[in-house]
Amino acid sequence: QVQLVESGGGLVQPGGSLRLSCAASGFTLDYYTIGWFRQAPGKEREGIALLTKLSGVPYYTDSVIGRFTISRDNAKSTVYLQMNSLKPEDTAVYYCAISYRVDNGERPDSLSDGWYDYWGQGTQVTVSS
Repeated sequence: QVQLVESGGGLVQPGGSLRLSCAASGFTLDYYTIGWFRQAPGKEREGIALLTKLSGVPYYTDSVIGRFTISRDNAKSTVYLQMNSLKPEDTAVYYCAISYRVDNGERPDSLSDGWYDYWGQGTQVTVSS
């Protein structure tokens, strides 16, 4: 049974950092592309980062590039999202998801949530002073 469980969210001041974790079970982590998504109140869910299966190449959207880093630890079957220089507009529920069909991040739709097959329950990140 595939399961994804996010953790690490919380309240942080602007300019601060958080590291989100996505614990995976029921499948072999590096056989799937891992995506991080977020949904702010009143907005559509957006994909912000992915790590391709096997090769583990990261891709980021413009809104987070240079501030967020996606990584995985296959031994722990866990994917991380290190978030630095957080801004109030980063406030959202953050989700991890996996895709077998996405194999590179260069396609414009590689972070479209329709490509992702399994999702975690989300973790809240609030950036506020």
